[in-house]
Amino acid sequence: MSNTATAQALLLSENALLSGGPPQLLQRLSLKEREDVLREGQRRVVYRGKMVFSQGTPHDGIYLIESGRIRVFYIAPSGREITLAYWQSGHFVGGPELFGQSPHVWSGVAAANSVVIHLPGKTLRRLMGHIPALALGLIEGLTFKGKCYSALAQMLGTRSVTERLAHLLLHLCDAYGVKEANGIAIGTALTHADLAHMVGATRQWVTISLKRLQEQGVLTAEKSKLVVHEVEALHALRGGA
Repeated sequence: MSNTATAQALLLSENALLSGGPPQLLQRLSLKEREDVLREGQRRVVYRGKMVFSQGTPHDGIYLIESGRIRVFYIAPSGREITLAYWQSGHFVGGPELFGQSPHVWSGVAAANSVVIHLPGKTLRRLMGHIPALALGLIEGLTFKGKCYSALAQMLGTRSVTERLAHLLLHLCDAYGVKEANGIAIGTALTHADLAHMVGATRQWVTISLKRLQEQGVLTAEKSKLVVHEVEALHALRGGA
């Protein structure tokens, strides 16, 4: 696992400083310290669609993402689902609890075939006691996640669904966009349901909204690909115009 490259997180936030993701958890550690941490962890392969941890189940430590992508989400009592973020290599999931004193307050599922390293609560507490850089990395990571989820709550409370969808599409252009002759192709395989879970809408609403934007010439929505033709039109929608 690289200790320098930072994989981008995918989250809904108006704060551009959050879009690049937090420092990787093991970034500050020496080579020996990283080896010590990884040796204590339990490596797991999690195939796409399989749960890493589930809301309401007993908590026991965190999961460091070695490869792949993990979607963290919350399910309301009504069954409605909201995606909190997608986390990638170098990030950790399973918080905000670290040591296993309460149930999970949300769930994590593999959005792609992934490898995670489970650090149980007791092991994590012991490692933090003699590797201060690990403790610092966890504090930084939890601080970053707190800002992310606060920003998400602010957007859900102050922006319309249309504005949130436009913002998400622009973020996807920045994070995964590939320039083509006729626009910017979004090079990540997100379904209409995935987009809906991120903006707090239904899949049907997202499908209808993308169709309307296509009719207006703003984008082309194909089965597995989005191409944005009019970026400025999305900026206008995001601003409430």
